[in-house]
Amino acid sequence: MTTDVELAISGMTCASCANRIERKLNKLDGVVATVNYATEKAKVTFPDSVSPDELVATVEQAGYGAALPRSDGDDVAAGVEDPVDALRRRVLVSFVLSAPVVAMAMVPAFQFTYWQWLSLTLAAPVVVWGAWPFHRAAWANLRHGTSTMDTLVSVGTLAALGWSLYALFLGTAGEPGMTHPFELTVERSDGAGNIYLEAAAGVTTFILAGRWFEARSKRQAGAALRALLELGAREVSMLRGDGTEVRVPVEQLAVGTRFVVRPGEKVATDGEVEQGSSAVDRSMLTGESVPVEVGPGDQVVGATVNAGGRLVVRATRIGSDTQLAQMARLVEDAQNGKAEVQRLADRVSGVFVPVVIGLAVATLGFWLGAGVGTSAAFTAAVAVLIIACPCALGLATPTALMVGTGRGAQLGILIKGPEVLESTRRVDTVVLDKTGTVTTGEMTLVDVAAAEGEDADEVLRTAGALEDASEHPIARAVAAGARERLGGLPPVEGFLAEPGHGVRGRVGGREVTVGRPAGVVDRAAANTVVEVAWDGRVRGWVSVADAVKPTSAEAVRMLRDLGLRPVLLTGDHAVVARAVADEVGIDPDQVFADVLPADKVDVVKRLQDQGRVVAMVGDGVNDAAALAQADLGLAMGTGTDVAIEAGDLTLVRGDLRVAADAIRLSRRTLTTIKGNLFWAFSYNVAALPLAAAGLLNPMIAGAAMAASSVFVVANSLRLRRFRPLVGDAA
Repeated sequence: MTTDVELAISGMTCASCANRIERKLNKLDGVVATVNYATEKAKVTFPDSVSPDELVATVEQAGYGAALPRSDGDDVAAGVEDPVDALRRRVLVSFVLSAPVVAMAMVPAFQFTYWQWLSLTLAAPVVVWGAWPFHRAAWANLRHGTSTMDTLVSVGTLAALGWSLYALFLGTAGEPGMTHPFELTVERSDGAGNIYLEAAAGVTTFILAGRWFEARSKRQAGAALRALLELGAREVSMLRGDGTEVRVPVEQLAVGTRFVVRPGEKVATDGEVEQGSSAVDRSMLTGESVPVEVGPGDQVVGATVNAGGRLVVRATRIGSDTQLAQMARLVEDAQNGKAEVQRLADRVSGVFVPVVIGLAVATLGFWLGAGVGTSAAFTAAVAVLIIACPCALGLATPTALMVGTGRGAQLGILIKGPEVLESTRRVDTVVLDKTGTVTTGEMTLVDVAAAEGEDADEVLRTAGALEDASEHPIARAVAAGARERLGGLPPVEGFLAEPGHGVRGRVGGREVTVGRPAGVVDRAAANTVVEVAWDGRVRGWVSVADAVKPTSAEAVRMLRDLGLRPVLLTGDHAVVARAVADEVGIDPDQVFADVLPADKVDVVKRLQDQGRVVAMVGDGVNDAAALAQADLGLAMGTGTDVAIEAGDLTLVRGDLRVAADAIRLSRRTLTTIKGNLFWAFSYNVAALPLAAAGLLNPMIAGAAMAASSVFVVANSLRLRRFRPLVGDAA
C-alpha cells in the first residue's frame, strides 16, 4: 500500500537543486517523487516501509529543508517568518551597507583618510551575512560534488574579502592616504595594495536583489489554490429532523445532511435540491453569465450563488470530493506538471563555474612555478575569480524584468516572472475563453421582436416594467435595456414571480406575463429569449445575450498577425459559440463548446499533445486550471482573483487587444534578457585571459565590471521605448 504526501521544500536556489532532491528521494525503495522548483514542493508517493520522517531526513541530508503538511496558521503560530520577507530584509540591509562602499571605491573625492577601513567595516557584514544563502548553497554543492552560480558567487566574494583583508593587514592597502587612482593601464602588479571590497559587496547585493524578485514571483504559485478554496461558504444553515435550522460551520456537514440556501447565499457544498426552485448563478465556477434554473431533483454545486428563491438541498459530496476541491487539485496538478524553464545563467554555470575555479587554481600554480612571488601569483588567481564574479549576470535578468514589467504596468500588462517570458517566443496557438474575455460577461439587451400588429417599443416598455421588479439576471438585463432605450418605465401592480417559468403582474391595467417562450425564432437562436404576453396573447419577444466586446475582432486579427492560431473555448452552447466565433473571425473548426471546467484542461492538453505551444486567455474560476496547464497563461484583470493568480500574465484593462501587446512586450523583454546574458558572459570570457596573465590592476577590473553592468542596465532601459499597437502609448 502506498501513500501520497506533499513536502514543503526550502533552500533551493535553482532548478538543479530540485533535480538533486528528486534523485535523492527516488533512490529510496518504492518512492516516486517529483520536485517542483517554482512551487517549492515535492509530491511523493511512498510505501508503508518508508515513513514521512525518513523522507524529510533524506531531503535534509541533501542539504535542504523539508516540512510535512501543516494546517493553515501553523506558521504564524510558530513564529516562522515569510522567507520572501526575510530575503527582502537581507537585500535592503545589504544595499544600505554596500552603496557607500561602491561609491568610495569609484569616486576618488570620497576617499578620505582611512576610507578603506570604513569600507571593510561596511562590506564585511554584506559578504558574510548578506551572502550567507550563497555560501550555504555552495557548501551543499561541494558536499555533492556539483557547482552552480552560487558556488562562483560564494568563492568569488569570499576570495575578494580574503584578499582585501590580506592587503589591508599585511600589504600596503591599510596605510593612511591609500587611494584607487584612475590609471587605466595593463600591467602586472603584486597586488599588495589592492582591495576588492566594492566588488564583493556589490556582487552580493545585486544578485540578492535578483533572487528576491524571483522569490516574490514564485510565491504567487500557491495563491490560486488559496483563492479557490476561499470561494466556498464558511457557514451553513443545517436543517434538523424537526424542521428547525441551526447555523454551523460548513465542516460539520455530512453526506445526506439537509441544509437551507436563502436568496443571495452561497451553496455550501455539492448536493441535490429537495425543495424549492430558483435561478443559481454559476458564473463563479463556470464563467458563463446565464443563470441555471433549478428545482427538486436538480444538482447544485458548492460555491455557486442562489439568485432567487429558498432552496432545501441534500448534501451529496463534501470536503475534498466537491467540484470546487477537484478544481483546486486541477490547478495544482497543472502547475506541478508544467516544465520549469531554467535560466540561461544556471544552465551555463554547470560548465562555466568549474572552468573558472580550475583556471584560478591553474593561474596560481603557474605563477608560483614561474617564480614571480606568492603575492603576485595570488593576486592573479584572485583576479580571475573577481573578474568572473557574475555582477553583470546578476543584473541581466532583474533589470530587464523591472524595466519590462514597469513599462507593461503602464500599458495594463503585469508579468509575473522571468520564467514566463521564454514561453511567449514559442507560442503558436492562443485559446480564448468566451465569457468575459471575448464577450462582456454580462447579459445585455440585443433585440426586440414584435408580433404582427404590435409595437416593438410598447413590447419592450411593458416587459421592462415587469422585469424591473425581479432580481433575476436576465430580468435585470431587460429592464436596464428598456430604461436605456425608452427612459422611464410604468409602475407594476401585483407582481408575482414563478421560479423556472417567469413573472406576472399588472402594467397599465393589463395582465402581463414575461417568461419562457413556447418556441424560439431562428434569428434569436444564439440569444436567450423571453416571451412577452398580455390579455392572453403573445405580443413579442425580447432577446438578451452576452455581447461581444467591440475590440475583440480587432484583437483576433492582431493575434493572427503575431503568427498565432486563435481558438475559442466555452462552456456555452455550440450555437452561441459559433455565432461569437463568426463575429470575431475565428474559424469554425477552432471552436470548442459545451466544455466543462475540467474539460478545459483536457482541451489544452489535447492541443499540446498535437505539438502546439498553447497560450490561454481567460478570466473565470473555471479557467484557472487551464491557465496553469497552458504553456502561457494570460488572465484578464477584470476577472476573478483565482484566474489572475493562476495566469503568467495579467491584462489589467480587460481589453483583449492587450493580449497581443503583452506577447510582443514579453518577447522583447526576453530578447533583452538574452542579449544581457550574452554580453555579460562575453565580458567574462574576454577578461579572464587578462586576469590569468596577471595584467589586470584593480582599476581596470573595477572599470570593466562597472562598464559591463552599465551596458546591461542601459540595454534594459531601451524597453521603456516599447510602444503598444493600440491604446495608451504613454
